[in-house]
Amino acid sequence: MVLHSIGAHYTYAEVPYNKWSQALFGISINELFGFSRNHYDRLVHFSFGLLLAYPIREVFMRIAYVKGFWAYYLPFDVTAAFSMAYELIEWAVALVFGGDLGMAYLGTQGDIWDAHKDMALAVTGAAISMIIVAFFNYRYKKDFAADFGKSLSVKRKRPLGEVELQIMKKKNNKIEVEKFKLKKK
Repeated sequence: MVLHSIGAHYTYAEVPYNKWSQALFGISINELFGFSRNHYDRLVHFSFGLLLAYPIREVFMRIAYVKGFWAYYLPFDVTAAFSMAYELIEWAVALVFGGDLGMAYLGTQGDIWDAHKDMALAVTGAAISMIIVAFFNYRYKKDFAADFGKSLSVKRKRPLGEVELQIMKKKNNKIEVEKFKLKKK
C-alpha cells in the first residue's frame, strides 16, 4: 500500500526515485541500469505479485482447504488474473478520459508493450514467491512429495458433466414421482 500511495501521489510515471537515489547514495539508478524511462510502476507490479501470492495461498489453504500442487498454482493464477483485470481497467479508464489525461493515467511512457511487461512482472513476482514457499516446504515438510502427488490424483472416479446431470435429473424425477404419489393418497 505504501508503494501505491507514493505512485498515486506523484503518478507512477513521475515518481522521483532517481532523484532520491542521487540525494541519498550519489548514484543514478537510471544511469546505473541504462533506463530511459521511469520504472517505478514496474517495481509496483513486481511487488504486487511477490507480496500478494502468499496471502492468497493462505486464503486458499485455510478457507478452501487446498493442498499440494493447487496451493502453489492457484495463488499464481489468481495473481495473474488480478494483474490482467487491472490492466484492462486501466485501459478502459484511459479510453473514457482520452487525450493527455488518459495517456497520463495509462502511464505507458511510449512503450506499446507496457501492459504485457507489467503483467509479466506480477506473474514473475508470484512465481518467485511460490517457489520460495515450495522450497521451504520441500526442505522442512516430511510429506511434501506425497502431499504434492496426492493433490494431482483423481478423487472422484464417477464422471462429471453430462453424466452427472443425467444422474441428478433421474434423482429429481424420482423425488417428484414420490411427491406426486403422496399427494394422491
